[in-house]
Amino acid sequence: MTLTVSCPTCKKEVVWQDESQYRPFCSKRCQLIDVGDWADENHKISQPVQGAVDLNEEMLDALEDQFLQHNKFFVEPE
Repeated sequence: MTLTVSCPTCKKEVVWQDESQYRPFCSKRCQLIDVGDWADENHKISQPVQGAVDLNEEMLDALEDQFLQHNKFFVEPE
């Protein structure tokens, strides 16, 4: 089964495969139009920015443990 997606810029159908060099865009032109829209701030991340949270030592330890569980290459050998 071949997966096709719509180009985010012009809505043309794009086949999702290695040969589709600019996927999800149909062409370099559409890709550059999208980059320009981001540069002009026409696109935005819709989630509101969260305020700063004061972290205590316990929260930092929990974050460190979570990070180390998902990134085993940072753990020193025992």
